[in-house]
Amino acid sequence: MSQDFEKLLHKLEQLLPPAPPPTDWGASIAFRWRKSSGINARGWLQPVRHVHRMRLSDLQGIAPQIGKVEQNTRQFLEGKPANNVLLTGARGTGKSSIVKGLLNKYHKQGLRLIEVEKNDLVDLPAITDLVAGRGERFLLFCDDLTFHGAEDGYIALKVALDGSISTTSENVLVYATSNRRHLMPEFMQENLETRYVGEEIHPGETVEEKISLSERFGLWVSFYPFDQDEYLEILAHWLKTLGCAAKDAEAAREEALQWSLQRGSRSGRVAYQFARDWAGKHARKK
Repeated sequence: MSQDFEKLLHKLEQLLPPAPPPTDWGASIAFRWRKSSGINARGWLQPVRHVHRMRLSDLQGIAPQIGKVEQNTRQFLEGKPANNVLLTGARGTGKSSIVKGLLNKYHKQGLRLIEVEKNDLVDLPAITDLVAGRGERFLLFCDDLTFHGAEDGYIALKVALDGSISTTSENVLVYATSNRRHLMPEFMQENLETRYVGEEIHPGETVEEKISLSERFGLWVSFYPFDQDEYLEILAHWLKTLGCAAKDAEAAREEALQWSLQRGSRSGRVAYQFARDWAGKHARKK
């Protein structure tokens, strides 16, 4: 009987997901939350072996936005009150690059980054418990965050930010980027639910629900499209960084404008991509 029971236990063990590997905290300054497949899957923190070494000084045209997020991050590192941050606005303007730049600048002061995919936001309590006893300060980073309804991740993030009887650890903040201020699509039909009582405007329940998540971020930082002059200034910076001479920025001007028209955007990302293309073709070999 005991042998049959042991065989049964052995078969059950084979069906269970393997135990997650222990976190190697010294392997990196950035981690990704990974999760095995299957029922009762458990997650773990995977060190990022090649961290993007973005410098805040390379981010041109967004000094006010950098100032706000950096000040909040310094407060966090110093153990002072700080807010969860939502960075929203035009694509390619440096929202996620600010977070990478902050990690590059402040990792020696104990700042660490944990990247969490939208579908894994349901694991926020587990991630928080995992890092709660650590001496480092962790940014839970959700990039390009958009929901299409009351998904599990939407509900989990909403509760984690400000809606649960428990709270996140003192060494954890959530930094998220999105092209949408309210993180969800907005439709004209929803605005028809708005009621007017005297001179007061009362949004409908659907609109209120969509606003409720973004309102739980204490700090909103907005980003806007660059004009032509700003785009060309960013281009000149990247050409210089990539080893081109000052005169190259003027020589590349027309091609850079045509490149932006083809991409339909004068963003910092587009300027960087063009600079790499142009420098690769024209810069002298080192």
